[in-house]
Amino acid sequence: MRIELCDESRKRIGRIEVDPALRPTRASIVASENGQKEVFLDWETALDDAGCLRRCIACGCDDLFRAKAFPQVTGIVVVLAFAGAVVGALGFATPPILGVMVLVLVADLAILLFSKQRLICHRCRSRYLGLPIARYHRRWDRAIADKHTQSIKEHARPQMRSTPSQINAQRTPRRASSQGQQTA
Repeated sequence: MRIELCDESRKRIGRIEVDPALRPTRASIVASENGQKEVFLDWETALDDAGCLRRCIACGCDDLFRAKAFPQVTGIVVVLAFAGAVVGALGFATPPILGVMVLVLVADLAILLFSKQRLICHRCRSRYLGLPIARYHRRWDRAIADKHTQSIKEHARPQMRSTPSQINAQRTPRRASSQGQQTA
């Protein structure tokens, strides 16, 4: 399994190759600025009975979603398809150009059909490739993504400073009122 690890603020840390059968608790990542960095992986209840990943081993989040992992050539094929559409719309489509457009269409469909699936963590955006994906993992969901985005923003937001009146109210002890404690 290949893991593209991210930290809690969704910044990419690096990429590691892991054998899920061994379940290593530590992995070393070569970081460009700091040399080698060590990360700890939490495998506790991360795999289900079928050996499929059910929660993120980087941050422990239970919300994973599936997405297609398109190869890098996809962008080139899309640009070629757009260029072919422009040529066809302008009326310059000759039989050789139509043949090229059909080849680009076949390549585009092949990329779409044969691209592999990957799991992505909603919280930290770590990506997991080359592993079996369980049926209970769904596609990206806006409600779940918004929940995790809000929790990240709340943790990143600095604590508000107290106003001087709030500080004074905390310093002065509250005294029991003398009117309520009359003796008979």
